[in-house]
Amino acid sequence: MAVWIQAQQLQGDALHQMQSLYGQHFPIEVRHYLSQWIEGQLWDAIDLENPQEELKAKRLLDSLIQELQKKAEHQVGEDGFLLKIKLGHYASQLKSTYDRCPLELVRCIKHILYTEQRLVREATNSSSPVGSLMDSMSQKYHQINQAFEELRVLTQDTENDLRKLQHNQEYFIIQYQESLRIQAQLSSLATLPPADRQLREPSLLSKRATVEAWLTREANTLQKYRLGLAEKHQKTLALLRKQQTVILDDELIQWKRRQQLAGNGGPPEGGLDILQSWCEKLAETIWQNRQQIRRAEHLRQQLPIPGPIEELLTELNSTITDIISTLVTSTFIIEKQPPQVLKTQTKFAATVRLLVGGKLNVHMNPPQVKATIISEQQAKALLKNENTRKRNLWVGRLGHVPTTFCQGRYCPYHFLKVIEKYIAEGMY
Repeated sequence: MAVWIQAQQLQGDALHQMQSLYGQHFPIEVRHYLSQWIEGQLWDAIDLENPQEELKAKRLLDSLIQELQKKAEHQVGEDGFLLKIKLGHYASQLKSTYDRCPLELVRCIKHILYTEQRLVREATNSSSPVGSLMDSMSQKYHQINQAFEELRVLTQDTENDLRKLQHNQEYFIIQYQESLRIQAQLSSLATLPPADRQLREPSLLSKRATVEAWLTREANTLQKYRLGLAEKHQKTLALLRKQQTVILDDELIQWKRRQQLAGNGGPPEGGLDILQSWCEKLAETIWQNRQQIRRAEHLRQQLPIPGPIEELLTELNSTITDIISTLVTSTFIIEKQPPQVLKTQTKFAATVRLLVGGKLNVHMNPPQVKATIISEQQAKALLKNENTRKRNLWVGRLGHVPTTFCQGRYCPYHFLKVIEKYIAEGMY
């Protein structure tokens, strides 16, 4: 959302130019309420001159309308009622305008984003800290989105290779069954008179030799396909781990740090929507590759061929499990922290959030999680009690947190670490 934040600070003629970008073709309210989502999409990855890219553009149009409808559904209160109606109207309007020409939507949004960036760049001294920060954030977001596009291409490539491997293996099995049928026919010749045997045996021997030679060559080819696929998965998982490190060990940690500073009077930490979109993309890509690796393992079990592929698949399974486990345990966060100073007889609110929950629910039963603040004594007991490692975690309540906990100050992150551990073990 960095560009939109800066665009709202434009003044004078630059502000008028920015406002003139919007109208019935693309309302400024849509830009405002979906700013994070809009800036997180790969608009530049679509070639407007290529009609075959229309399917990608259509998916982006459908996603935009869904995001707009979702935003409308979440509006509450008197003012929210009016906004809900307005956003719903915009969703219908955009669908009607661009449903038959989705590439025009992409052209429109690319023009808007490019012009906003130019106006902000011209209005901001490039040597100022604010301008440098904005450029740095834009470049960083662009790199993250580029990495996701590369992961998408790699995953699609391995999917195509896997289908080809499956097709070739199915044909191999058919030919292998044919070789067994020929062998059975040769064995049955022993019951025939010598004259009949001499008449039929040469033809069957020739067929058997041809089929066996083909099977030998094709077995080597299948083994090469399997090894090549495994090597591609290794490359994909390496990039996945690198992308996950950037998002979890850099972006998410920075958000948590901003959250801590906000609790001490600092600026707001910013929304989690873009972080959630990245984490969900990671979860989706990881899951796709995990399923591909499992299918490759099934093909190997269906037709065992001696070679190093078994060890490679075991390593890939271990790596992908470690990646997804790290993603799940690291993205269960405290979205809204309780106040750092707690008063007796006073209620307060806290919110937890699983940044990959939406994508996980597509592939498995959603985990049932109950998070409750616990004391230092309860935390120690929880770690010692092996019987608490169950799918559902129930933790006792306590209204007062000892001042000796976490070096004399309330630290909800320590509570979270206890909960994360058992969620991971219960889910996988």
